Amino acid sequence: MTAPKMAPANPHITSQLRQLIYYHLDCNLIRNALFLAGRLHAYEPRSSEAAYLLALCYLRLGQLKAAYDSSRNSGSRGTHLGCSYVFAQACLGLERYVEGISAIDRSRPLWSTRNSWGKHTESRRQHLPDASAVLCLQGKLWQAHCDTNKAIECYAEALKLNPFMWDAFLGLCDLGVNVRMANIFKMTPEMMSLLSSSAQEETPLGILDESPPTNALSQSQVNINAQLPANNDPFSISKNRINGDVRTNAGTLALFERLNSKKNAVASKEEIVRPDNPIFDTPTGPVAGADESTVLGKDVAGRGAATIEPPLAPARKSRTLPGMGMDFSIDAPPKMRSNSTVRSKSRSKEESAEQDSITVSRSSTTSTAGLDLKRTVSGKAPQSTSGNARPEVSEATNDPGAPQRRSERLFNHMKTQSKKFSASTGSIGAKEGRELKKAKATGTKGRSTNAFNVGRVVSGNRKHGDPMDIDGKEQRPLSISATNVTNHKPVVNEKVKEYESVQWLLDLFMKLGSGYFALSHYQCQDALRCFNSITTSQRETPWVLAQIGRAHYEQTNYVEAEKIFTRIKSMAPSRLEDMEIYSTILWHLKHPIDLAYLAHEIVDIDRNSPQAWCTVGNSFSLQRDHDQALKCFIRATQLDPKFAYAFTLQGHEHVANEEYDKALSAYRAAIGAESRHYNAWYGLARVFEKQGKYNFAEQHYRTAASINPTNPVLVTCIGNVLEKTKSHRAALVQYSKACELDPKSPLCRFKKARVLMALHEHQKALVELKVLKDIAPDEANVHFLLGKVYKVLRQKGMAIKHFTMALNLDPKASHYIKEAMEQMEDEDDDEDADM
Repeated sequence: MTAPKMAPANPHITSQLRQLIYYHLDCNLIRNALFLAGRLHAYEPRSSEAAYLLALCYLRLGQLKAAYDSSRNSGSRGTHLGCSYVFAQACLGLERYVEGISAIDRSRPLWSTRNSWGKHTESRRQHLPDASAVLCLQGKLWQAHCDTNKAIECYAEALKLNPFMWDAFLGLCDLGVNVRMANIFKMTPEMMSLLSSSAQEETPLGILDESPPTNALSQSQVNINAQLPANNDPFSISKNRINGDVRTNAGTLALFERLNSKKNAVASKEEIVRPDNPIFDTPTGPVAGADESTVLGKDVAGRGAATIEPPLAPARKSRTLPGMGMDFSIDAPPKMRSNSTVRSKSRSKEESAEQDSITVSRSSTTSTAGLDLKRTVSGKAPQSTSGNARPEVSEATNDPGAPQRRSERLFNHMKTQSKKFSASTGSIGAKEGRELKKAKATGTKGRSTNAFNVGRVVSGNRKHGDPMDIDGKEQRPLSISATNVTNHKPVVNEKVKEYESVQWLLDLFMKLGSGYFALSHYQCQDALRCFNSITTSQRETPWVLAQIGRAHYEQTNYVEAEKIFTRIKSMAPSRLEDMEIYSTILWHLKHPIDLAYLAHEIVDIDRNSPQAWCTVGNSFSLQRDHDQALKCFIRATQLDPKFAYAFTLQGHEHVANEEYDKALSAYRAAIGAESRHYNAWYGLARVFEKQGKYNFAEQHYRTAASINPTNPVLVTCIGNVLEKTKSHRAALVQYSKACELDPKSPLCRFKKARVLMALHEHQKALVELKVLKDIAPDEANVHFLLGKVYKVLRQKGMAIKHFTMALNLDPKASHYIKEAMEQMEDEDDDEDADM
């Protein structure tokens, strides 16, 4: 019996399952997301997207093998970017580096052109990686595969695409690459283009209907916006308000051509390229199915047409326009988002002065009896003093008492203003623009059903305080908005703010990166200077303070390093990173109680962390229990086979137990985990030195010094090996270099003085010993050498003085000191006998 065929998948069910999976992933409910991903994979077993979501959930839960198996089919062949990315991440954790690299290479066409920088906000996200993220992962795979050159190439390419890819920068620094900060943390052309478009593509959710409409744009802005790439992100909000405004301006221009004849229309076309042109401050709604000539009641193209006498105006009421055209026979449109209109009680002084002058001018040309052509409140025309009845309204009418129709008053007023301006400048001016701005319709606001595309009309002969003026109150916010859009302040300010914020972040990354780069090359003073230049709020963070503490530790300034790590523990009590360094600092300072307390704290936080077992091992080592310390360090390496410092500490304990072969194995394992771990190279050289293999010891000391050239201890060790091979001149060069690196180091000066004495340069040795006496006044060996130098220089009194001080400071060395004093007395007796 054959199984029934599976019905085709319902896309709506698939969409709902995907939404639920992403919801639970975003809420960090990974197990819920895994359960839903299992349902989706069962519903679409052949879907690569379903396999990707299932593998992603396994990866988030840390189940690397399950993620590897789930994404293997599509990921290893490179047919789905998400599967390949998860598959490569699983391969990195499972140490199957070649498989991960191959999967990324096969999926290269899917990610090579992707760039998601600046596309992640609170309202949208990109669930697939871009080229920068994939290259960073590929760099990690190459680095783990021990192919340094290819790892460097991948990290560099990732940083070129996204300078905020911090993991790639850390990878370059850990590999010891010399990089130039200015070439990494800088604004890329892609970032600039995204910033220029982000201000107009982004609008927060829920604000689209409430925000004021975007008003007119300059021609340059229109051209720039036309070249911006379309956003295909399914989680983003697309808006066409800018394009709508451009069409609105075109409609306004067409209306203006008809109102002001062809000559003025040409001037208006020229004016559209001016960003400060006030004509396009207030956008009008589109006129659908209606012609402006029929709306105005006459042919505005110059062909005279008799108009029908309008009836007496009834008492005005609030009315709603149909939105199909600009009906100038109605005084004012309804207010946006309001069911009733509010009458304005005041007008600005400037509008009152303009309208008064217009009324006086019209009265002087059309009326000989001083008649006021203002309509009454009831809508009737005012009666003349001669008792004339209301006359007919037509273009041929010359009766001074005839009231003008609203459309004709508007037209005559616009012609008058156009002639006035043409006489002075010959083009459209600001005053005319302000008047026409009042006649334009308000733009649509969002997609609200209560908002109509209507026209705004302001009567040319209204007086200040006219109760019929219901437009004054609405004009104030529109004029403010128009001023802002004329100057392009909203768009420009947003772009400037975004540019400044990105530049501030790049400057911060520059300082942090410079400090970390200097520290990775063990230029500790430069690192401290870079970290101290950061603002206090950024510097007083656990990560930055840890880098500062490490810089002091590398300079053997253990006291200051302890203060820094104490602040870190009080600031972040549960921090585990760099705690192995803190435990080593306490070991050098011989603070067993503090070290034991730190070990208990870290074990309570996470007993399965390598840092915890390194701290416990250091505590046992300080108590001279080397066997227990070895067990702890071995446990740390079992928890993290890439933790190089644990192998190094393990080697130190083997050296303390004189188990040199085991120590060599431990140090070599540390170098295998991290090739630039100079402590392991130092350990190898130390073992060879103890075995008397000075040539191997010198070679490994020099390798360690090439990694950390500012460490005076390594340079001193090189000099010590050379001194043992009787190369005193070469040893003197190394000791002198060590003294330059650390002028306050007593060990460097002591060895330098000793080799100077071996070269019979006693005066120079005396200078070094005097400086050393001030640095370490209670050191018996210093006084003993001073006594020997004074003895050679035949300053018997000073020699006896320092021999006596050395005897008091170190009674155990009395045999050697007394022998030197006796030799000095014998030499004096021999000299007296010769005389």
